[in-house]
Amino acid sequence: MIELLESPDNVIALRAVGKLTKDDYQTVLDPAVERLVADHGELRVVIVVGDDFDGMTPGGSWEDTKFGLGHWSKWKRCAVVTDRDWVGNGARMFGWMLPGDVKVFEEDDLDDAIEWAAA
Repeated sequence: MIELLESPDNVIALRAVGKLTKDDYQTVLDPAVERLVADHGELRVVIVVGDDFDGMTPGGSWEDTKFGLGHWSKWKRCAVVTDRDWVGNGARMFGWMLPGDVKVFEEDDLDDAIEWAAA
Protein backbone atom coordinates (compact mmCIF):
# COMPACT_ATOMS: atom_id res chain seq x y z
CA MET A 1 0.00 0.00 0.00
CA ILE A 2 1.10 3.56 -0.69
CA GLU A 3 0.09 6.06 1.97
CA LEU A 4 0.31 9.71 0.97
CA LEU A 5 1.69 11.88 3.76
CA GLU A 6 1.09 15.54 4.50
CA SER A 7 3.55 17.70 2.58
CA PRO A 8 3.84 21.07 0.83
CA ASP A 9 1.96 21.28 -2.45
CA ASN A 10 5.18 21.02 -4.50
CA VAL A 11 6.13 17.65 -2.94
CA ILE A 12 4.68 14.15 -2.95
CA ALA A 13 5.49 12.42 0.32
CA LEU A 14 4.57 8.77 0.67
CA ARG A 15 5.08 5.77 2.88
CA ALA A 16 5.48 2.30 1.38
CA VAL A 17 3.60 -0.21 3.56
CA GLY A 18 3.28 -3.94 3.07
CA LYS A 19 3.71 -5.24 -0.45
CA LEU A 20 3.30 -2.66 -3.22
CA THR A 21 1.12 -3.67 -6.16
CA LYS A 22 0.34 -2.38 -9.62
CA ASP A 23 -2.95 -1.04 -8.27
CA ASP A 24 -1.14 1.04 -5.61
CA TYR A 25 0.74 2.89 -8.32
CA GLN A 26 -2.19 3.28 -10.69
CA THR A 27 -4.75 4.47 -8.13
CA VAL A 28 -2.62 6.45 -5.65
CA LEU A 29 0.80 7.45 -6.97
CA ASP A 30 0.19 8.04 -10.67
CA PRO A 31 -2.66 10.55 -10.14
CA ALA A 32 -0.61 12.42 -7.52
CA VAL A 33 2.40 12.57 -9.87
CA GLU A 34 0.28 13.80 -12.77
CA ARG A 35 -1.15 16.59 -10.59
CA LEU A 36 2.29 17.59 -9.31
CA VAL A 37 3.81 17.73 -12.79
CA ALA A 38 0.81 19.65 -14.16
CA ASP A 39 0.92 22.17 -11.28
CA HIS A 40 4.68 22.56 -10.83
CA GLY A 41 6.39 21.07 -13.88
CA GLU A 42 8.76 18.95 -11.80
CA LEU A 43 8.91 16.01 -9.39
CA ARG A 44 9.93 16.40 -5.77
CA VAL A 45 9.30 13.15 -3.94
CA VAL A 46 9.83 11.86 -0.40
CA ILE A 47 9.66 8.08 -0.02
CA VAL A 48 9.51 6.52 3.45
CA VAL A 49 10.57 2.86 3.55
CA GLY A 50 10.23 1.49 7.07
CA ASP A 51 10.10 -1.90 8.72
CA ASP A 52 6.50 -2.33 7.55
CA PHE A 53 7.59 -2.49 3.87
CA ASP A 54 7.54 -6.04 2.49
CA GLY A 55 8.60 -5.48 -1.12
CA MET A 56 6.67 -5.42 -4.39
CA THR A 57 4.65 -7.75 -6.49
CA PRO A 58 5.90 -8.27 -10.07
CA GLY A 59 3.24 -5.82 -11.27
CA GLY A 60 4.32 -3.34 -8.61
CA SER A 61 7.94 -3.62 -9.70
CA TRP A 62 6.98 -2.89 -13.31
CA GLU A 63 4.89 0.12 -12.27
CA ASP A 64 7.82 1.35 -10.14
CA THR A 65 10.09 1.19 -13.17
CA LYS A 66 7.54 3.06 -15.29
CA PHE A 67 7.14 5.63 -12.49
CA GLY A 68 10.87 6.33 -12.42
CA LEU A 69 11.18 6.61 -16.18
CA GLY A 70 7.79 8.11 -16.99
CA HIS A 71 8.74 11.69 -16.21
CA TRP A 72 12.50 11.31 -16.52
CA SER A 73 13.23 14.94 -17.28
CA LYS A 74 10.93 16.19 -14.50
CA TRP A 75 12.86 14.72 -11.53
CA LYS A 76 14.18 17.51 -9.29
CA ARG A 77 14.64 15.96 -5.83
CA CYS A 78 14.04 12.58 -4.23
CA ALA A 79 14.44 12.04 -0.49
CA VAL A 80 14.60 8.43 0.66
CA VAL A 81 13.69 8.14 4.33
CA THR A 82 14.68 4.85 5.91
CA ASP A 83 16.52 3.12 8.72
CA ARG A 84 16.96 -0.01 6.60
CA ASP A 85 20.61 -0.20 5.58
CA TRP A 86 19.96 -1.98 2.28
CA VAL A 87 17.50 0.70 1.16
CA GLY A 88 19.72 3.63 2.13
CA ASN A 89 22.83 2.04 0.64
CA GLY A 90 20.97 1.24 -2.57
CA ALA A 91 19.73 4.82 -2.87
CA ARG A 92 23.23 6.17 -2.29
CA MET A 93 24.75 3.73 -4.76
CA PHE A 94 22.26 4.22 -7.59
CA GLY A 95 20.91 7.73 -6.89
CA TRP A 96 23.32 9.22 -9.40
CA MET A 97 21.30 7.51 -12.12
CA LEU A 98 18.35 9.88 -11.57
CA PRO A 99 18.58 13.26 -13.25
CA GLY A 100 17.68 15.08 -10.00
CA ASP A 101 19.21 15.13 -6.55
CA VAL A 102 18.82 12.11 -4.27
CA LYS A 103 19.44 12.25 -0.53
CA VAL A 104 18.95 9.65 2.20
CA PHE A 105 17.49 10.56 5.59
CA GLU A 106 16.86 8.51 8.74
CA GLU A 107 13.23 7.95 9.71
CA ASP A 108 13.50 10.39 12.64
CA ASP A 109 14.39 13.09 10.10
CA LEU A 110 11.21 12.90 8.00
CA ASP A 111 10.43 16.60 8.49
CA ASP A 112 13.95 17.53 7.34
CA ALA A 113 13.54 15.29 4.28
CA ILE A 114 10.28 16.99 3.32
CA GLU A 115 11.82 20.42 3.86
CA TRP A 116 14.84 19.48 1.71
CA ALA A 117 12.66 18.11 -1.07
CA ALA A 118 10.49 21.25 -1.09
CA ALA A 119 13.44 23.72 -1.17
